[in-house]
Amino acid sequence: MQSIPESVTESSEKMRKALTDKAVEDAEFRQLLMKDPKTAISQEFGIDVPDYMNVSVHQNTMQDLHLTLPPTSYDLNEEQLEAISAGLSCCG
Repeated sequence: MQSIPESVTESSEKMRKALTDKAVEDAEFRQLLMKDPKTAISQEFGIDVPDYMNVSVHQNTMQDLHLTLPPTSYDLNEEQLEAISAGLSCCG
C-alpha cells in the first residue's frame, strides 16, 4: 500500500488555508469559491483543476460543522497522487 507523502498533505493544507483566509477577507472571492470552486482555485493559484477531480466547498453554520478527512492512500490511483503532489488537492 502506497502512503501519501507528508509534503502532499502539507501543500494541500497550505492551499486550503490560503483559500479559506482569502474567502474570509474577500466576500466576492467567497461567493465565487462557493459557486465555482474550480474557477476560484484557477484564478488564485494559476492552475487548472482536472475534470476528473471534484471540488466541494461547504460553509459551517451554527448548526452544522463540516469535517474533512484526508484520502487514504488506497483511494488514489497514480494519476491522482501526481495531481496531489502538484498541489491540486484542496479543499475537500
